[in-house]
Amino acid sequence: MHLSDFIKAKRKSVKLTQPELAEKAGVGLRFIRELEQGKETLRLDKVNQVLQLFGYQVGAVPMKKTTDS
Repeated sequence: MHLSDFIKAKRKSVKLTQPELAEKAGVGLRFIRELEQGKETLRLDKVNQVLQLFGYQVGAVPMKKTTDS
């Protein structure tokens, strides 16, 4: 699952609108919209502010190895 899908699903599961999530996380509405749209360049500190509301944070994870056919 992509981060954008995760955030949107978490937001909807707690019945928050984008403006409500932005206010609770202390970030701008534009940031929430860009986050949920999958913008590739976002400030990690702000991403973590949003994730913190749901008990998560961004962290390093191993990349999946792909095999050539």
